[in-house]
Amino acid sequence: MKQTPLTALHRAAGAKMVDFGGWEMPLHYGSQIDEHRRVRDDAGVFDVSHMLAIDVPDRRDGVAGSFLRRMLASDIDRLTPGKAFYTCLLNADGGIIDDLIVYALADRFRLVVNAGCADKDLAWLEQHRTPRLQIEARRDLAILALQGPNASTRLGAALPGLASTASALKPFTVARFANTTIARTGYTGEDGFEIMPPASEAGPYWQALAAAGAAPIGLGARDTLRLEAGMLLYGQDMDETVTPFEAGCGYCVHLDGEREFIGRDALQSRAPVFQTQGLVSLDKGVLRSHQKVHAAGGEGEIVSGGFAPTLNRSIALARLPLTARPGDIVDVDVRGKLLRAEVVKPPFARNGKSRIT
Repeated sequence: MKQTPLTALHRAAGAKMVDFGGWEMPLHYGSQIDEHRRVRDDAGVFDVSHMLAIDVPDRRDGVAGSFLRRMLASDIDRLTPGKAFYTCLLNADGGIIDDLIVYALADRFRLVVNAGCADKDLAWLEQHRTPRLQIEARRDLAILALQGPNASTRLGAALPGLASTASALKPFTVARFANTTIARTGYTGEDGFEIMPPASEAGPYWQALAAAGAAPIGLGARDTLRLEAGMLLYGQDMDETVTPFEAGCGYCVHLDGEREFIGRDALQSRAPVFQTQGLVSLDKGVLRSHQKVHAAGGEGEIVSGGFAPTLNRSIALARLPLTARPGDIVDVDVRGKLLRAEVVKPPFARNGKSRIT
């Protein structure tokens, strides 16, 4: 399996290591629920160095902008230096090749893509680039995600120089401090930062944050946190057969104006066949992926589900008929037993609190 620069530190901390898409990654360090609550109540740090940063140099000659204007569902012209946005790479049918965050740095655009999609994303970008444009896969970088209401405090105690730069950041903005990039973005529904230092410096960063009280957090809690926050997981909640409008991230598609981008024609002619909504269980039982959902307008299916520690109940993201609306009561088939659930609009929790009444 592939390893991140922090693998030895995870093992030394007693992490349960698992195969995650070919990467040896920490699932938890003892208690997944305790780690989940630590992020909601205080702060935790994740190793997400398995994800790939891809740099597209912006030499102010318009080549990088023209390329990304065609490749992304979102309009890169809206992304001024120091800003970031969430978007998708689409195929010609409007299906999602990957979802990602793009950062506009002073001299380049940086795309951070999912680990399991990194190779195909690179191939897709290489297939469409012009000879004048260079694309650089930054495997020389590590990525640490510091998340939680006390993320700023923990960062200040651990890395005061970096914290002075980070303190001026608003959500979805990015800056540099020496050889490290830091952005106020994340995947948990909490305040926090994503920190991209050179791989050789990842260990000291990790140890400093842990010593300052940012608890190490594994992939198990990362998944329950993102599910509560209503954030999508590629390969589970969406793939190349699903459009952004079906997956629930249609807000990242910019169809105004005459910008031509891959997938635009299909999105304008392809009517959605389902929608993604949230479910909250009303009966005892755990909602899981692939369970069938019986709604008034037809049948659906859960794509992500599980126990939500913040709500103390089971929740899910589900593909439902287009007629389903928040407040509807549906039946979920759990091993042959029908459990009632209420349709809700995600997110389920943000900023440490439940959003569901």
